[in-house]
Amino acid sequence: MDNRQVLGSWLSGPRAAAEQMGVEFGYRGERLGLPQEGPGSVAAPGRRIAAIFVDWFLCLLIAFGLLSGGEAQSTSNWTLVVFGVMTFLTVGTLGFTPGKRVLGLRVIALDGGRLTVPRVFVRTVLLLLVIPPLVWDRDGRGLHDRISGAVQVRM
Repeated sequence: MDNRQVLGSWLSGPRAAAEQMGVEFGYRGERLGLPQEGPGSVAAPGRRIAAIFVDWFLCLLIAFGLLSGGEAQSTSNWTLVVFGVMTFLTVGTLGFTPGKRVLGLRVIALDGGRLTVPRVFVRTVLLLLVIPPLVWDRDGRGLHDRISGAVQVRM
């Protein structure tokens, strides 16, 4: 193996290097029994990130306008509180946040039903810690979804 192949495998990541060696990963959600495309398939990372930005912006507006009295210093603290409450209430009752709804996403349990209240609580707390959503498995689920037994799918 020459230096270009070594550098190329390093730049493309471990998954691409393993696929070049013949390892078959399948599509995201295959191990969970979800379809590859369309409704019910695992949501793409770009849509999930965009939904978080929509939700965060909405919570920022609420925190700035209603709770912080226009003080920029306390707005960030209130934004996190509003984000946590909104996520817990909307995912627990509807199965999606406003941002997820706009982008056509839903949070479901692995069996296809709704998440229970304790599982929504655990998922929300882990989401607020920031690091668990950044650790993904090969199905594209964040650690917060894995621990709570959830998956984000397209509607």
